[in-house]
Amino acid sequence: MRRTAFPVESIPLSTETNQAIAFINVSFLLFWSVGMTDTTLGRAAGSATLLPGIDWRVVTVALLALVGGGLWIGDAVSGRQAALYLVGGVLGLVLYHALFGFTSAFRVFIADRRGAGLRAQMVMLAVACALFFPVLAAGTLFGTPVKGLVSPVGLSVVAGAFLFGIGMQLGGGCASGTLFTVGGGSTRMVVTLAFFIVGSVLGAYHLPWWQAQWTAAPVSVVAAWGWPVALAVNLAIFAAVYAGTLALEKRRHGRLIEGAPARTEGLRRFLRGPWPLVWGAVALAVLNFATLALAGRPWGITSAFALWGSKGLAALGVDVASWPFWQAPAQAKALQESVLADVTSVMDFGIILGALLAAGLAGKFAPVWKLPLRSLVAAVIGGLLLGYGSRLAYGCNIGAYFSGIASGSLHGWVWIVAALAGNYLGTALRPFFGLEVERTPRPTAC
Repeated sequence: MRRTAFPVESIPLSTETNQAIAFINVSFLLFWSVGMTDTTLGRAAGSATLLPGIDWRVVTVALLALVGGGLWIGDAVSGRQAALYLVGGVLGLVLYHALFGFTSAFRVFIADRRGAGLRAQMVMLAVACALFFPVLAAGTLFGTPVKGLVSPVGLSVVAGAFLFGIGMQLGGGCASGTLFTVGGGSTRMVVTLAFFIVGSVLGAYHLPWWQAQWTAAPVSVVAAWGWPVALAVNLAIFAAVYAGTLALEKRRHGRLIEGAPARTEGLRRFLRGPWPLVWGAVALAVLNFATLALAGRPWGITSAFALWGSKGLAALGVDVASWPFWQAPAQAKALQESVLADVTSVMDFGIILGALLAAGLAGKFAPVWKLPLRSLVAAVIGGLLLGYGSRLAYGCNIGAYFSGIASGSLHGWVWIVAALAGNYLGTALRPFFGLEVERTPRPTAC
């Protein structure tokens, strides 16, 4: 395939672009100026230490950014866009309080056959499919046209998901995990996110070559079987996975592990966490449905990373608009418009700030600035693999796996099989970078 040249020229920034840059700069300056507390993000929920107090500096900054950002986006773009930004904020809070990490769930199952995280994912998917399938079959929700994320199945999906799975374990998080841990104060995950963006741009540039390889047409089981049959089949698979993880965990350990007793109850626990995984599972499914209602399509994360990186290159004079990836009408429009007009981008900003709010409420915002070299190298490699793989696979653990399966897309199931294979290899590689492989399922930040 002929490679597109990278001509460099001076490109004036539009008013909308300047507004977006200002918004991002203000948000992140506020984010890193709130100071530190004496607790760590990675400490297990239910530990024997005293419950830390609310960090009101962090909470205040997060609330100001969420409310102020919502007003700004509502004025600059639309009320619907502002609502999606705030939905992102709630997603960030849910992810942080429930410590809903796909990466750690896969890792502890692979290493020790502990399946609580996988079972929570099955609950999440079951609730989402029950909400999505009838609506997607109807084609409208509250008068708004809706469609699922149904993508082709091919070599790019298999290769991309496999690379993404390796990147999850080396980078220390998935797409959602990267965003909420950045919001929670993880400096290592800032490195992962930066190279996630770089990898996404590379993936966007190379995607046409991968699409030219073997590819099958998109398949929607909702359209092929009708939503009642499709729902019944999916629920049966979720139940089988749920039961299978129970059996494997009991076979390995003789029992199911019990979580540590909660240190808070009632409203206090709701506001400050930690939440049971099932709370997070149900909340994520409902919030994905809210995204469908507002945006007309399910929740996604990683398309924004390719957009941010490509806009950055364009600002430096690189002719990214000539790339085949950015010549499709929707992508070309996103590249030309303000980043605040992009649904995925504003939701991603909201996730980071929502997690920042949750970290402040929990009293756990505590950036650690000294990073071991091997861990830093793993974050760089992992971020590149996450970004590159997500573009090839038409999404990540959210857009391809969660929203893909909730949309009835066959590619969601292909994605999770290939991603689990990548996670097996990534888990085996972690010790070479000085990264822990847990033998018991304890809450982690990724």
